[in-house]
Amino acid sequence: MGRSGGEAAGPVLGLVASAGGGVERWLRPGLALPLARAGWRLAITLTPTAARWLEPEAAALAALTDLPVRSTSRLPGEPKPHPVPDAFVFAPATLNSIAKLALGIGDNQALTVLAEALGRRAPMVVLAQVGPEQSRHPAYRGHLSVLREAGVRVVGGGPEEVLRELAEVAPFVAFDNGA
Repeated sequence: MGRSGGEAAGPVLGLVASAGGGVERWLRPGLALPLARAGWRLAITLTPTAARWLEPEAAALAALTDLPVRSTSRLPGEPKPHPVPDAFVFAPATLNSIAKLALGIGDNQALTVLAEALGRRAPMVVLAQVGPEQSRHPAYRGHLSVLREAGVRVVGGGPEEVLRELAEVAPFVAFDNGA
């Protein structure tokens, strides 16, 4: 499914993942593959820990896009490896990553990309993967409130909820699939 050659057609989706339990099992088949089949050009960025967890999936993820799968920042003078995405999905987003995103802490490439997207008010769906005890942390509701005030759609559940919500916030109905 990977593309080669010049600029690919179709809207670009920034697909960002952190290291939430099970991501290594469902990110590619449950989210990345359906998004690619729907016509999205995937700009995949992983947190450093997610990149380690997804190492066995790296080649299969890369095959879904013509863009590099990122987990580290570029060096000064290097060109940006991804175009500016039209929309974003952050799935899964852990308590730690949600807090950092809400506070504007871009201490890795994944959170930097998301913080920039919030500044542009790009459509964004976040799949919160937070346990019951974590969800009762006193700061958690405030972090969600900050993200929602910025226009972020926060969902629970799994990839299917992300796909449904993305269709609502970024309804690109006329994909250019060569037709």
